[in-house]
Amino acid sequence: MPIFSFHLARTTLATTAAALLRPPVTRRVTGLRRVECMAVMALGSPLVSSARFQARNLAVFAAWDDEHAIDRFLVDDPLGRALAAGWHVRMEFLRRWGRVSGFDDLPANVGHEDADAPVVAVTLARLKLPEVPRFIRWGRPVEELVRDHSATTLALAAMRPPRTVGTFSVWRSLREMTDMVRGRGSVAGAHRHAAAMEERKRRDFHHQFTTLRFHPLSEHGAWDGRTGIVPGRG
Repeated sequence: MPIFSFHLARTTLATTAAALLRPPVTRRVTGLRRVECMAVMALGSPLVSSARFQARNLAVFAAWDDEHAIDRFLVDDPLGRALAAGWHVRMEFLRRWGRVSGFDDLPANVGHEDADAPVVAVTLARLKLPEVPRFIRWGRPVEELVRDHSATTLALAAMRPPRTVGTFSVWRSLREMTDMVRGRGSVAGAHRHAAAMEERKRRDFHHQFTTLRFHPLSEHGAWDGRTGIVPGRG
């Protein structure tokens, strides 16, 4: 089973553009299995704003053979050195729902999950461009729900134009995350995620979509002046 990492870094426009247009390739980076490079977006931000597409804030989600491969990349690769100046979390896979090419070889789950343990959720999707208006209409209320939820310690979105979008969120516990997904709890507008999923079933927004769930192993660096983002893993 691969090891996974999610990185956030403040970079230059040139570094972000290069990562989006020419992401690392597995044959040139030892131990890299799969990578997605995206520009950060603030959840629930106005559609036309600097917060919606943060070209200087880079998000990278990757699968690796082992942690040694991550260490080598952060030291030896130019993009890796840029990411090393930011923040990242290393994770082990727990569960997959749906499919996106490149990550669809993962099993549906790998066994027992501790409902009271911290959990990291990553979504990836390839949008159907004609469905973007519907996706925005149904997606923004969910963005606000996740962003404002008391159980998230970090939540953001990311994209690589024209059709790849993702989200990343760190939760105090699996139980609180799954309650949000199912529309449970006393949070205002708790039904929003469940309602959006029903609309997606009615007419899909995406060519491909997956939600991946991870157990956080370790946290490194700082993001936006913050450390200790993952409970118990700072």
